[in-house]
Amino acid sequence: MISRRVLLGGAVGTGVFALTPTGAAHATDVAEARNEIHGVSANGWRIDPAAIGVHRIEGSTASVALRHGLTAVVLLHVARRWHYEIGPVDTGEGGGVAGYAADRAARIAFESNYLSGTAIALHPAAFPLGGSESLWPHQEAVVRDILADCEGTVAWGGDLSPATASHFHVTARPGGRALTRVAARLRPGVHVARRTPAVVAG
Repeated sequence: MISRRVLLGGAVGTGVFALTPTGAAHATDVAEARNEIHGVSANGWRIDPAAIGVHRIEGSTASVALRHGLTAVVLLHVARRWHYEIGPVDTGEGGGVAGYAADRAARIAFESNYLSGTAIALHPAAFPLGGSESLWPHQEAVVRDILADCEGTVAWGGDLSPATASHFHVTARPGGRALTRVAARLRPGVHVARRTPAVVAG
């Protein structure tokens, strides 16, 4: 099992998904979440359906719609490691994987990032927005290592409010050097370990 509880009901399956607003979101959050009025998502990326493509998650049979280019590289790295180290994303369990959704209505600001294809949800049915379910400690340790891999270019929903353990989004702005550097290192077949300080013998 991927979470602390037994999931009831059928899995929603692999692919994109849409959400509707709830009364729980504050008016200011809703206003901020609807940045699509200005053509950008909360993380500053332009909402452009032409920039979206379907990408396969390496090591799995699952595919997800994401923004082409650097953002897809880092988010696919997140998904790949989650698939191998936390739970498979291609079985339908926990909701599988979700990405870009053109008709998604954001309930909170960071959910608008799905509209630009710069966010991904892994097992979203198991770990919904503001849900009480959290990762096991060893699973969170994996997530922390994934975030370290991404060197600040990706945020995890478990650190946001309301907490959403399934959610990840790109934080780097378009054209940022950090995103270019990290994506170059994380590309499949190129992935190299992060540099760590050398240990100096005493």
